[in-house]
This record gives sequence, structure tokens and C-alpha cells, in this order.
Amino acid sequence: MAKALVLEEKGKLSLREFPVELDLGPEDVKVALRTVGVCGSDVHYYTHGKIGPFVVKEPMILGHEAAGVVVEVGDAVTDLKPGDRVCMEPGIPNPTSRASKLGIYNVDPAVTFWATPPVHGCLTPEVVHPAAFTYKLPKTVSFAEGAMVEPFAIGMQSALRARIQPGDVGVVVGAGPIGMMTALAALAGGCAKVYVADLAQPKLDIIGEYDGIETINITQQPVAQAIAEATDGWGADVVFECSGAAPAILDVPALVRPGGAIVLVGMPVEPVPMDVVSLQAKEARLETVFRYANIYDRAIALIGAGKVNLKPLISKTLPFEQSIAAFDRAAEGRPTDVKIQIEMPVA
Repeated sequence: MAKALVLEEKGKLSLREFPVELDLGPEDVKVALRTVGVCGSDVHYYTHGKIGPFVVKEPMILGHEAAGVVVEVGDAVTDLKPGDRVCMEPGIPNPTSRASKLGIYNVDPAVTFWATPPVHGCLTPEVVHPAAFTYKLPKTVSFAEGAMVEPFAIGMQSALRARIQPGDVGVVVGAGPIGMMTALAALAGGCAKVYVADLAQPKLDIIGEYDGIETINITQQPVAQAIAEATDGWGADVVFECSGAAPAILDVPALVRPGGAIVLVGMPVEPVPMDVVSLQAKEARLETVFRYANIYDRAIALIGAGKVNLKPLISKTLPFEQSIAAFDRAAEGRPTDVKIQIEMPVA
């Protein structure tokens, strides 16, 4: 038994003793957690009890954005040792599956992902995880930044799907955590400029502090109009839809240039309409994103090299004993908050 943040049922969290599986296999490592981020999906399970077909039917430990210290390694592990500072990729695929062999293990139907029912998450002092999905952090990367690798990996996946060319102009619709991560990944991937559109001015103020980012408040000007003015009517080379809002998705054909790319990152709650003919008239390339694959090492390298600074996106850090308060704050959706993190106790 170990203390853990447990989602008992929709709308009910408790911090209590809970049976945690800590048996160490030969290819596993045991990690003492130091920082865990609060993700929107964790909050959605808390407030709604489900995401699509994934339904919370019994108590589940939350948390999947994590960094910590290796305290024990399995007999077959050679590239990690006790004392190593690490972050963990929360999805574990079946290495023999067709998806894994194709290099797209993120869409492996057999993948087990932390804090996705019925799989437990990592908001507990120690976890056991496969060494193959545990990554050493550079000395320059803090535990807090290490716990940001997971959401940044989604931005990286999005940028790679866009096939950015050096000097491209990008647009990100939606300035939530993933939208901000995608904008920074697009800049790191070669975009000369990225426009970020949202209706929450405090969030635009945060992301607008980065060089290469320009913001559009959609309550003051339609995104399509702003992009047309900025590109002399040509449109953006790459468009990332990160809001998941039906009106925004319907509007994306008006943002992209002929032959440009649209990447659907945000996940709508319900099916949404799409203006197919407008996409066809521009021969726009449509891409989709679901989590990430083969991205973690690239993301860590960018952060470690100082190419991407995620520290300004960490809005508040609360101790493990205040985990419920951290989730309640995240559920509020304060316009000034980007990422809430939980600091785990040091044994």
C-alpha cells in the first residue's frame, strides 16, 4: 500500500493508501517521483468520469506527466542506474504489434497509458516502469521541465506531422497548454513566425512573450481576416487546430494557403462538420494527431539545448498533500493558468 491521489468516481478525489503494483521485472526501473503535471485529460476524468469510450468504473490513480529519480533497476537494464534523473513516457505499447512494427505505436490498440481506465497513473511516491520508455534528463533540465516533456511531445508530434519547411508561417488556433506547446514546437521545427489565436487575452499575453509568436484575440478580429492581412491574402503554410471547437474546425480551410497543411490536434467532444470542398479547392493536406511516437528523446534534446523554454508555462506548483486542491484549481480553468504541477515528497 502507498499513498496515492485516487479518483474514486466522477467528481470525487481522495488522497489515501492504495495498493500500488511495484514488482520489478528484469527490464523495468523503479522511480521515485519528484514532479507530476496535471493534464487536461486527468481533469476531464475528474469532472466528467469519462473520455469517449474510456470510462472510470472503479477507483483509479491519476497522473501521467512525470519526472523523478531511479531508485532500482531490473537485472537486464544497462542504460539506467539508481540516482539517474529521468522522465517517463506514459504509454506502453505491445512491441510485437503491427502498429509498433510500423513505428506508430501511439495508435497501437493494445497500448496501456497511465491514468486511462483501467490503467493507474503515477500520482503516488514510486512507480515501476519499462526502462525502454524511461529517459535520462540532462543536468540542465529540472524535474519540473521533465514533467513538461509529455505535453510538449504532443506539440512535437504535431509539428512533425505538418512537415514544416524552414521559413514557414504557422497558425495555432487555441492557446491552451497543448496549443502553446504546439506553437513552440512549430518555431523549433523551422517556422519563421507563428500566429496564436484565442479568446482569452491572459493566455495570449503569456505565449505572446516568446520571440516569433504573434497573437490574435478572436473577440476583436476573426482569425481568417487577421491571417489574410498578415499574408497578403495567401494564407498560412501550416495550420494547427488545437481548440477542438466546432466553429474553429469549420474555419480552418480559410486560414491555410493553397497546398498548405492542416493538423487537427484538439479533440472535439462530439462529431463536428468539415468544409471538404474548401479543402479540396486548395488541395490542402489534412493530418491528425493522437499522442506521439518516437518523440521523447527529441523533445528532451530541444529542452536541454535551451532551444525551447517551457518554464514560463508552469503557473503553479503545489505539494502532494494538496493534490486535490491542485485538481480543483485546474478544473476552474483560470485564464492566467497554463500548467499546474504537483511536487512529490522526497523520502
